[in-house]
Parts: sequence; C-alpha cells; structure tokens
Amino acid sequence: MAQTWRVTLSPPPDRGRKPRPPLDPARLRDLALHYVGRFATTRAKLEAYLQRKVRERGWDGPMPPDIAGLGAQCVDLGYIDDAGYAAMKAGALTRRGFGTRRVRAALRAAGVEEADGAAALDNAAAERWAAAEALAKRKRIGPFADAPVPRDRRNKQIAAFLRAGHDHAMARRWIDAQPGEIPDRED
Repeated sequence: MAQTWRVTLSPPPDRGRKPRPPLDPARLRDLALHYVGRFATTRAKLEAYLQRKVRERGWDGPMPPDIAGLGAQCVDLGYIDDAGYAAMKAGALTRRGFGTRRVRAALRAAGVEEADGAAALDNAAAERWAAAEALAKRKRIGPFADAPVPRDRRNKQIAAFLRAGHDHAMARRWIDAQPGEIPDRED
C-alpha cells in the first residue's frame, strides 16, 4: 500500500510580533546609515539592500523612494568608497590564493565599476605568483605535497587552480613542481 503525503503551506507563525511599519524617507535613510555603518559595502550592494527592504516592508512616502540618490549621498559623505572596497576585496582574495579572473568576478558581483576596480585588478595581476603559491600551500599541491601524485589527482589539482581563477600555464608550473622544490618565478 502506497503512502501519500500532503503538504500544506501555511504562513509562518506570528510569534507575537507586530508587523514592521512601512518605510518612509527617514526610516529608509536610517536603514542605509545602519547598513553602511555595519558592513564594508559598495554603492550597488547598498542600493540592492534598500530596494529589497522597500519590497519587503512597503513604502509610505509622498513620492517614490530615491534609493539612487541615497546611495550617491552616502558616497559623497565618504561612507562608501567603491575603489577602497575593491582594493580590500581583491587583496583578501589574492592572499587566500585566488587569481585575477576570480577577483574580477567577485568585484563584478559586488557591483564595482571597471574604473573603480582597475587599480585593484592591476594589483591582483601583479601578485598572481604569490596568490598561486598561497593556493598551492593551502591545498598542499606541487612543492607543498607530501609525495608526487598520480595523474588523475593531478587533473583535479589543475581544476582547483582553474576554479580559483588562475590560468592553465600557472597551474601546470605549480603542479609539475616536485615536492619540496618551489618553481622558479616567471615574469
């Protein structure tokens, strides 16, 4: 005899909470200031956050919300610095072993414009050798491995380098290195 399951979707329990009031210009500004005070962020991420909050809670203002204007005001006041965010994010990713492609993707996902992220990407490209070394050390690949690895595992290590944003030539240099022998740096 087959069992049938019935799923009933119901709203989450109220838990005695009052519904949050809809946003107005003052509350929206307070939300923006709280967000930039708490998180390192970009203008695009702040605007996406505020749009989500307006969708969730509704709007109770005389005119439509000026989210772009609020983002621009935070930039003008120095609360948001996309170039500084890009430098911080790129540096952190590079130190963890991620390559230039992965850094570019992370900056694009954060909404950093090309002009603001150009210096950070140039720095990540200059530090690509150190990033590859950090990845090899963290994953115990090539010179940081205990012993040479079989071919099928080498392919997985190459894939790990490629997923981390490094090019194939860089991956091969590190993976082809014998345990204990750091490859010569190429410029």
